[in-house]
Amino acid sequence: MAIGAYIIGDEIISGRRQDKHFAKLLELLAARGLQLAWATYIGDERLRLVEAFRHSFATDDIVLSFGGIGATPDDHTRQAAAAALGVPLELHPEAEREIRARFAGDPKCTEELLRRRFRLGEFPAGARAIPNPFNRIPGFNVGDHWFMPGFPEMAWPMTEWVLDTHYRHLHHAREIAREAILVYEAGEGDLLDLMNAISEKYAGATLSSLPSFGGNGVRRHIELGMTGEPREVGAAMVEIRAELTRRGVEWQAFGQ
Repeated sequence: MAIGAYIIGDEIISGRRQDKHFAKLLELLAARGLQLAWATYIGDERLRLVEAFRHSFATDDIVLSFGGIGATPDDHTRQAAAAALGVPLELHPEAEREIRARFAGDPKCTEELLRRRFRLGEFPAGARAIPNPFNRIPGFNVGDHWFMPGFPEMAWPMTEWVLDTHYRHLHHAREIAREAILVYEAGEGDLLDLMNAISEKYAGATLSSLPSFGGNGVRRHIELGMTGEPREVGAAMVEIRAELTRRGVEWQAFGQ
């Protein structure tokens, strides 16, 4: 099961607000021995959201979605998820209870205002509620898709709850290693044959190549590394270092 993320909102796409979810999600996953396979940024555009959700609902991926589940006209995530599933929106009974409890005793919250706030609890039919410890306005999930608000103070504890309650069996289930070296004054084209051979030979690890033109006292280099099953990573890196040495290509361990 791959883990993916949608980060939704015009404010992110336009640059009015800087995204904080991506880096935090990597941190939360890493603490549990998990990795992110993909991430997609999408504006508040309903048709584009419907298309994206249709695609991911058709996979076995675990999908964490942030943003767009409010009740204002620029929020489309709840409606788009329902459209992608081909089901209507319905007021979730647990969401209704939580919203009612959240505003109980507020003299400014008239019955009419409360009915409007119930829109926050309208989820695709068949969805389940995700508890929100910040303000009791829940998110929702369908299968392995989890929809949370865009506000970090709400979304991050909700994400931790999802990972720890529903996917604890995946925590540290696969040991992952990463090794890298810096290869100096060589282009990726010069090493393409080596990279292809290593990738084919070590299917349990993924090769990464990150070139830099250097400058400001830094030499031109490639950060060449492997990530995956520890034994394969170790064996692949031994072979890479030996072949670079044989070719007379200068390298050093990453971080030295």
